[in-house]
Amino acid sequence: MATPAAPSALAVLARRVYMESLLLAVPAAVQAVLGGANRLANEKAEPQLAHKRMNAAIDLTRPAPQWQQAMLDSLSAMPRTTSGGRTSLGAAPSSSMGAGRDTLQLVDDDTIEVEILSSRLALAMMDKASWEFTDLRARMSSLERRDELDSGDTLRPHVVARIVIDSWRSAGLSLEHWRTMQKVLHEVFGELVEESYHETNRWLLGEGVRPEIDLRPMIRRSTGAHVASIPVTTGFGDMAEAQGGLRRANVVIGGTTTSTRGAGVGEETRLMTRMSNLARTAGHAEAVLGRLNKLVGRQVPSFADTAEMQPSPSFKRAIAEAQSGIQRQLATTGRDDRVAISTPALLQELQQRKQALKEAASTPVERATIEIVALLFQSILTEEKIPAVVRVWFARLQMPVLRVAVSEPDFFATTDHPARKLIDRMGACVMGFDVSSRAAGDALDKEIKRVVQVVEAYPDTGRRVFQTVLTEFERFLEHYFKTENEATRKGVSLAQQVEQRETMAIQYTIELRKMLNEVPVQEGVRNFLFHVWADVLATMALKSGAASEATKIMKRAAADLIWSAGAKVSREERADVIRRLPPLLKTLREGMAEAGLAPEKQDEHIQALNDSLAAAFTAKAAAIPAERLEELMARLEDLEEMLPDAEDMHIDESIVMDLSGHESTELQIVTDGGSMPTPAMIAWARELQVGGWYMLEHRGRIESVQLAWHGMRKQLSLFVSQQGRGTLFQQHRLASFLQAGLLVPAQDEALTVRATRSALAKLDADPQRLLN
Repeated sequence: MATPAAPSALAVLARRVYMESLLLAVPAAVQAVLGGANRLANEKAEPQLAHKRMNAAIDLTRPAPQWQQAMLDSLSAMPRTTSGGRTSLGAAPSSSMGAGRDTLQLVDDDTIEVEILSSRLALAMMDKASWEFTDLRARMSSLERRDELDSGDTLRPHVVARIVIDSWRSAGLSLEHWRTMQKVLHEVFGELVEESYHETNRWLLGEGVRPEIDLRPMIRRSTGAHVASIPVTTGFGDMAEAQGGLRRANVVIGGTTTSTRGAGVGEETRLMTRMSNLARTAGHAEAVLGRLNKLVGRQVPSFADTAEMQPSPSFKRAIAEAQSGIQRQLATTGRDDRVAISTPALLQELQQRKQALKEAASTPVERATIEIVALLFQSILTEEKIPAVVRVWFARLQMPVLRVAVSEPDFFATTDHPARKLIDRMGACVMGFDVSSRAAGDALDKEIKRVVQVVEAYPDTGRRVFQTVLTEFERFLEHYFKTENEATRKGVSLAQQVEQRETMAIQYTIELRKMLNEVPVQEGVRNFLFHVWADVLATMALKSGAASEATKIMKRAAADLIWSAGAKVSREERADVIRRLPPLLKTLREGMAEAGLAPEKQDEHIQALNDSLAAAFTAKAAAIPAERLEELMARLEDLEEMLPDAEDMHIDESIVMDLSGHESTELQIVTDGGSMPTPAMIAWARELQVGGWYMLEHRGRIESVQLAWHGMRKQLSLFVSQQGRGTLFQQHRLASFLQAGLLVPAQDEALTVRATRSALAKLDADPQRLLN
């Protein structure tokens, strides 16, 4: 039996896995950057920007090998071991800004610019790889028996970010080109570190290191030549062989093996190559809050005991005075929705109020709470995607939230607190990608204003007022997207018509099946009635009414078809069928045309019916009795009275196979794509909230869309683009797109979770600000 490796040895090997995975991924990353540069150069843009992109693509080609080699050299020189629990940067790039504190020197603008660009890249890496990094940090901390990685640890994204940008400059590439290519660079190297963190986590899991924190499968979507499985070697001399092994590698999927040779990343394989945000989002949010409480608890030990503490009367008065002052200061915006106060002015006002409150606070817990809430709102108010006219109403929520936070400690402990949920829901609805496309002062802005004013009006009700307005806001959203939002109103109306028609078609299908259960009718005719004619009846009932003459004609056509498809044993009956068949087929075509079936589809159905009717001529079965036909016709006439309750209907793909007949220029119906969803993914599809923004990849287009409507029991869901184009999903197909990564939340984190993470970073850097 092999002896388990010591924790310190596992930590050393884990860092080696991480560095090797980075080295293997660099060539593919450089090629991805080159490809991205060419794509940018070919995109339509303003002449000046297009010229910059073209120059960057051209100028990047020749020095790309030198850039790649410089990155490989710098990464290879990085240490793989720790010393005394700390990681030395060793040969990592250094910066003049990191000079000793005992030496003062002027720093040139170029160095400052490099620092800024490097920090932005590191932040982009962390945004992309935060889930993997969180898990890896936890595992490494348990192996090395310390609370946190050092600031200069090679596992931290900013170390790799600095290597990337220093190597870029050493290859003779300009910072101007970097800025032009910044979006591509952030995306590519975000993918690179995410894959490397994932590979290291996968290896540590294989060694049994903290398996309980992992929420992802052991395979994920591959981009280019990214890592599939990295062997741990004693050195880097066998890198070429390792790369060859990767090219020969297979991807293991749920116990089966699928060769990657010649395969692209198709929609149907994305299920098996990347885990979505479903399982990890909630856990990540709780982990962020846990880290915040742990950090604050070290500085303010009594912070965890606030369940037994209540704010002093003087502190309550100070909060009330601060709230009144903010209301007076921002009164201009409150009276005129077209006037927006600047963000710096908002932050300055709130900063002044924070200082006054801290002076009024009587305990360390109160001062810490003031600081944390202020940092949360500082992050929220600097969120660029929140429109300026709405930002002021978020600012006015700071004091009501502070009042709740000092009296209800679970505000900092759980994401389910109604104050957090209200901020997240309002933020998710207004953080569209093109805020200029929304009219200032529209109904959504006015509702947010109303919600904030209600919260301000009831200062002593705690979480109850937040829960009340949250419920009201949810009801408002349902009404807003149906009737008041110009971009979504038409799409929602069309989607509702689809739902009505499909629900009624299913109702007709169920009742027709009951009616024909004991009637001898050709199978082809049965299928036509269930899958085609039920939809025709539903369409006619919606267009002209269930009791209209047009609908009655279609019902009589169904009865005639049933009679014609019965066995015909006499010459007279056959002659009667032949005589009545042309007008019947004409009516059938007219009905299918009303339901939107294409002429070629109509031809297929008519041909199948002709075959079934011809078979009826030679059938030896008993004919349908006249009295039975009369009964069927009577039941068809009164069909609507017998239909089951629509609330109990389930729009299932086994009953309604194709919704594409409803498609129009304003409404797309998603009938294929995605991957087989798990039960958990179907549950997530049901939990998506109206108003949220998503990135949708469908029919060769990637665009931002907003969830505007759920049907009954959420069996249909409508997403609308900023141009007003609707995309309608059945529940199962929606889950398939979520599973495959073809529909992803536009925001990786809720607004308050992101704000908490930002506050945590500031408190990490300066914990003393909690008490100052």
